[in-house]
Amino acid sequence: MIVEMRTYTLKPGTAPLYMEIYDTYGREVHTRILGNMFGYFTPEIGELNQIVHMWGYKSLADRDERRAILDKDPQWAEFRKHLRGKEIVIKQKNQILVPAPWCPNTNFK
Repeated sequence: MIVEMRTYTLKPGTAPLYMEIYDTYGREVHTRILGNMFGYFTPEIGELNQIVHMWGYKSLADRDERRAILDKDPQWAEFRKHLRGKEIVIKQKNQILVPAPWCPNTNFK
């Protein structure tokens, strides 16, 4: 079992716009295909102007399969088009995390 944590650093003041675009165009297809959302966050303290989201997978192969399906989905392409057209994201950081053996919520579909 693995968890992918993605952190997007945004132009200052654009987090609400990002969230609106994601909610309108991306959230449904994202959750339908990737499933197992651990959470979707914006920081209140520390490094601001970020979106952090975490997704659980059975394995790297499971992640690769789901991401490949997502990348081919026309609804996901529509989300990316709306997001890229606004030039909101400054950088992206992805991490693969392995939970401790006693970590709850690790039985993914």
